[in-house]
Amino acid sequence: MVWPGVGGRHRAVAVDPPEPAPAEALVEVELATICGSDLHTVAGRRPGPAPGVLGHETVGRVVAVGSGPAPRDVRGRAVSIGDRVAVGIYAACGDCQRCHRGLPQKCERLFKYGHAALAEAGPLSGGYASHVLVRAGTPLAVVPEDLPGALAAPLGCATATAVAAVSAGGAGARDVTVCGAGLLGLLATAILAGRGAAVTVVDPDPGRRATALLMGARDAVDPAAETPPADLYVELSGAPAAARDAVARTATGGTIVLAGTVSPGAPLDWEAQDLVRGLLTVRGVHNYTPAHLAEAAAWTESAAASLPAGALLGAVHPLDDLDAALADAARSASVRVGVVPGA
Repeated sequence: MVWPGVGGRHRAVAVDPPEPAPAEALVEVELATICGSDLHTVAGRRPGPAPGVLGHETVGRVVAVGSGPAPRDVRGRAVSIGDRVAVGIYAACGDCQRCHRGLPQKCERLFKYGHAALAEAGPLSGGYASHVLVRAGTPLAVVPEDLPGALAAPLGCATATAVAAVSAGGAGARDVTVCGAGLLGLLATAILAGRGAAVTVVDPDPGRRATALLMGARDAVDPAAETPPADLYVELSGAPAAARDAVARTATGGTIVLAGTVSPGAPLDWEAQDLVRGLLTVRGVHNYTPAHLAEAAAWTESAAASLPAGALLGAVHPLDDLDAALADAARSASVRVGVVPGA
């Protein structure tokens, strides 16, 4: 489904199935979930190449692989035809300076699924399609057949990014404030609570706060509420005020992780002395490494039985009704809305 640009309706484009090149794979999409970044793109709040194919939270079935050595997933498993896989959000070259520094998510020749112009990337370059052509250098996670699609599809975006944000906070935080109860915040809450942390979630939506409690939060409050300073403050909402509040909500010697504020418009008014005298560490997180996706897959599989998957995915729409699905996701209280080819 090709997005023509802001204000336009998606159009279906039929293509012949491509033959994967060496180290590539063709994945038939089972489920794509709608990430908030796509809602910002179609509304014009976030730049996106047009025309293009959006969507980057995808789980599907491998139906073809290129010649030569089989691609390997993030846990070292050879990827074969018939495997059910969660597709990572990017492909990295593996050869540039940033890749060698362990920053493949910032590769100098980075390709991002659902974020590329149609003329350059081709039509099977995003999750809102019947198939995705997975390029060499893409993190893939082979997942079990019984893992709910609501948990499998976001692995390559929200879950792996949540793991990266939690990892940036270091180990041993006892009291944590998570700002934002979208999928990123909810998953980070579940990860942290599973490690024994007392997590307070800050979000303006009562329904999201209720879901946070299901995910293991000790408390869930409105942004206007005061919270005790925490050892770790994780900002996953994207709200400028949440980034500005970080110092006030973080205890002496604590760590601030900013991962939600990826757009302009959140200038910070912290004093340098706030960081110096408070012995604070500030970390920025954007996307993730293959190791984070491996950890995300392992955690999701182990925690799946205790996670309220039904509370994380609302309506599932057919692919050819993508505009209705996006409209539903924009107005819905659901954490995620799904898209299914052939439904």
